[in-house]
Amino acid sequence: MQQSVPLTAGMEAPHFELPDADMETFELTSLQGMKNVVLYFYPRDDTPGCTMEANEFSELEEEFAKYDTVVIGISRDDCLSHASFRDKYGLSVLLLSDPDARICKRYGVMYEKEVEGHKKLAIQRSTFVIDKLGKLRHAMYGVHAHGHAQEIFNLIKGMK
Repeated sequence: MQQSVPLTAGMEAPHFELPDADMETFELTSLQGMKNVVLYFYPRDDTPGCTMEANEFSELEEEFAKYDTVVIGISRDDCLSHASFRDKYGLSVLLLSDPDARICKRYGVMYEKEVEGHKKLAIQRSTFVIDKLGKLRHAMYGVHAHGHAQEIFNLIKGMK
């Protein structure tokens, strides 16, 4: 399994359509021209690091909104898992389901890890900041959950 090519700032953000926690289709292009997008990829719903990250992003929702920014999380969990994760913690971030990792691969966040002697594909915690024109302003791979939402918010505040 080859590592997909990482994306870099200045590139066009790969477009996609994915279902959300309510099984409604979300299209990235629907926000173009209107909103900045913080797109973060995380390994699994309702695990300690992912819960912390989702809660921290949700706590900053109003701050992000002041800068015309929407926060979207993507994992390989299904829509039902996303709905219970969202409802359990009162999350305000939009959670999208990518069960076949099609979009994860386009963003270069998949990697092979060994679990009990078997190779398994996993999501590397990663975040992308996409401006209103659909361009990547920041591409961060292998981020740490704690404090990450604030770090991303500071980048959004600095964008012109």
